[in-house]
Amino acid sequence: MPKILDIRGNLSFAEDLNQIPFKIQRTYWLYDVPGGERRGGHAYRENEEFVIALSGSFDVVLDDGRKKQRFQMNRSYYGLYIPKGIWREMENFSTNSVALELGSAPYSEDDYIRNYDEFLTLKSSGKI
Repeated sequence: MPKILDIRGNLSFAEDLNQIPFKIQRTYWLYDVPGGERRGGHAYRENEEFVIALSGSFDVVLDDGRKKQRFQMNRSYYGLYIPKGIWREMENFSTNSVALELGSAPYSEDDYIRNYDEFLTLKSSGKI
């Protein structure tokens, strides 16, 4: 994402369909995550997400059903795009970390896949 340097403090921004590859329909943030806790543990059928570490650091582990990749989020001017149909887990939250999540769809419990075995079945059948 853009990083505008200024001696008074830096500025970064994100715009729909520019730095963010979708129209933002939902915004939420994670904070005060206790040490050792994990977040995520699901995939979406339709929702896409863009994750930014606004403060501190954390890891995002993405799983496409065949391989896993770990991304360390620790710069407020870097973001991670997560397409639909990808299992995600977030872990290793540092003290005072804040994770901003931008989504392509409003909240819908029906969009979540919360069972990993179901996720693998849907991936192997091409349904997600």
